[in-house]
Amino acid sequence: MPANRLQIAVAEFIGTFTLTFIGVLSLTAIPIVGGTGPESVVAVAFAHGLTLVVMIAALGAVSGGHFNPAVTFGFLVTGRMNPLTAVLYWISQLAGATAASGLLMGMAGVNSVMRGAPGLAENVGVGMGLVLEAICTFFLVLVVFGTAVDERAPKSVYPIAIGLTVTMGILAIGPITGGALNPARAFGPAMVIGEFTQHWIYWVGPLTGGALGAAVQHFLLMRRAPSAEVAEHGGPASSEKRR
Repeated sequence: MPANRLQIAVAEFIGTFTLTFIGVLSLTAIPIVGGTGPESVVAVAFAHGLTLVVMIAALGAVSGGHFNPAVTFGFLVTGRMNPLTAVLYWISQLAGATAASGLLMGMAGVNSVMRGAPGLAENVGVGMGLVLEAICTFFLVLVVFGTAVDERAPKSVYPIAIGLTVTMGILAIGPITGGALNPARAFGPAMVIGEFTQHWIYWVGPLTGGALGAAVQHFLLMRRAPSAEVAEHGGPASSEKRR
């Protein structure tokens, strides 16, 4: 039985809350306990990637496990999702990211959340940051469609593939742009600290890359239409018989 709107909203809220909560903590844990020095980019990358693996596995059957407005945008621009449903996803994702950031600010202070917000490195230009966020989000949404939507892909592989794609992206561009690949992950911290300088980069880049990744898969690479449930939100339906 397909999930109802409330179930979808709750799943997207929880998944994006978890991604933001763990993601910000992975960047601020050492200063919170009084240590010095930056967090390892490997630890940060795997914190985000592993969070997605477990949350998509747990909640993907409910909402498809988007937890990212750029992924949802890919479904919207390819006609797989109607605008009202996309808005429900976006509101739930942004609310989850904001709630996680607000909770962390209440516990650890504004500086911790500020440290966990993505931002361009000092010597990185806006153009480079925009292109890098777009390219890595292109990879992410391409993998989402190729593993969670394409019925030829094994059912069990998509949470791991998506999580590892985010890990790969943060390892590559984390020190350069913060490696958001996700407008909600950038929005939550920005909202609670009230800092939106260059924030548009983390919307324009990922949304552009996500739309292109979805279009390449949908119009060029995918051969067979998935079930109606999968076509709408991604993630194999419980009734599908995949390997």
